[in-house]
Amino acid sequence: MSDRVRLRIRFAKVGKIRWTSHRDVARMWERAFRRVELPLAYSEGFSPRPKVSFGLALPTGHESVAEFLDVELRGLAGVDLDRLADRLSAALPVGVDATAVSVLEPGTPSLQEDVTSCSWRWTAAPADGEEPVGEAEMRARVAGVMAAPTLEVTRSRKGTQVTEDVRPGILALEVVGDSLDGVVLEAELAAAPRAVRPAEVLSALGPGLEERHVRRTSQWIQRHGAPQEPLLAARDDATEAPHAMERAS
Repeated sequence: MSDRVRLRIRFAKVGKIRWTSHRDVARMWERAFRRVELPLAYSEGFSPRPKVSFGLALPTGHESVAEFLDVELRGLAGVDLDRLADRLSAALPVGVDATAVSVLEPGTPSLQEDVTSCSWRWTAAPADGEEPVGEAEMRARVAGVMAAPTLEVTRSRKGTQVTEDVRPGILALEVVGDSLDGVVLEAELAAAPRAVRPAEVLSALGPGLEERHVRRTSQWIQRHGAPQEPLLAARDDATEAPHAMERAS
């Protein structure tokens, strides 16, 4: 038992595979681990499962270059950590690529416990039959959202309509440009105690808008009062995920 270690893997999910469910992505990873012959640790009981835990679930249809998972191994004998990300990427479907791997220190909190916020980028596009919202108008709406003391948004939870104040969870929001589809937004949104989604921010920005090209760009944990990524990796390699982009195109 003392030889067991946990690895944290950062990965991208882009292109058509964004429509794949979280459960199916988990199965893809288990197959990839077996293909590269990682010495997986398994749970006990009647139906042992690999000890793999994912971070925050990514909504179906959204892309990400900042997904994370933790996997427990029986040891590191025969594991080439320097080549592991490339080997895993080759064993995964097009659009999913490992971008960084690191050994976790004992006692490191789980991703579900540790991640406090996420950075997002998406396009606010006009819904069918609606007039486009220009960049200047969107900047004014963003300013109004950030100045508002409360922002009540109604969403369905387990079949029940629930109205909640999402303003505390919008940590940052700005217009970064426009595109053929609409105005491009970037935001940092809380992941705890209640996760705020880009669609809820869009609802607060006014009617007649729909989200397109949604991508999670970072996840953040807090260390010594400062934000830090769950796995420190070279930004040029991990954030842009060039391999995933090329394979998904």
